[in-house]
Amino acid sequence: MPTEHDIEQPAASNPDSEQEQPAEQPGDASQEPTATDAVEDVSKKVDKTEDDAVLKARQRKERFKALQARAKTATERNMKETAAETQRLATDPALLSSISRKHAFASHNLLKADTEAAGEDFERKRAWDWTVDESEKWDKRMEKKQRHRDDVAFQDYTQDARKVYKRQLRELQPDLEGYERDKMAAIEKAAANGDLEIVETNDGEMIAVDKNGTFYSTADTVGFTENRPDRVAVDKLVADLRKAEEVRLKKRRDRRGDDDGDVTYINEKNKQFNQKLARFYNKYTTEIRDSFERGTMI
Repeated sequence: MPTEHDIEQPAASNPDSEQEQPAEQPGDASQEPTATDAVEDVSKKVDKTEDDAVLKARQRKERFKALQARAKTATERNMKETAAETQRLATDPALLSSISRKHAFASHNLLKADTEAAGEDFERKRAWDWTVDESEKWDKRMEKKQRHRDDVAFQDYTQDARKVYKRQLRELQPDLEGYERDKMAAIEKAAANGDLEIVETNDGEMIAVDKNGTFYSTADTVGFTENRPDRVAVDKLVADLRKAEEVRLKKRRDRRGDDDGDVTYINEKNKQFNQKLARFYNKYTTEIRDSFERGTMI
């Protein structure tokens, strides 16, 4: 029978080995993440996603409010402009001008009646409101206006030519810069050739002296024939001639009673015959001709 000494005693645990095991556990925990760390990472990602979504929603809401404000402002502005346009269209400018003219005429007559009732000179009293220069300018303006009114109708060909000449003078636009440029070029050329001598006076003014009498034009000078106008001046002259020709032809057609309609005749006698037919049968054939032109005639 085994004795107590024969029974194997359990091996005594080595305190050094027990201390080494806990030292190895922290190293293993750092290498392998636990479930708690994974949950924390997921929660952080979810929180970040939610924050981004909230920020984007707030930005969209702000943009939507800005668009609503712009739409409201545009609607109000359109309503105001529509109301102003409606009021402008409802108001007749001719009626306003007529009312203003009638009001001025009535005020003038009322002032004249009151002045005459008081035994005063109306023209003298009204002249107190203007100076002598203003009165003279007004009288000249009225005289010019009256002459222009009397000059509208045809009197004779001389008068008509004078009106055309005055109109052309009003429409004339001289090229002063080009004139001065050509003048300086001619002076410099003549001075370089020795035809001109530039002399300075005591006042400091520069004077060009013609030495041999060939620079300035005389009755025998034909240098103007060498002048070549530019393209713009030529085009303007052609346009004026065409305009005058169109006016002349229009007046000629008006005198003859011609119109710009379709030509339905081959000579003057046929034209008169067609006019006679038109006087009697136009009221019956107008609808038929219109149907032919529209292509709806069967």
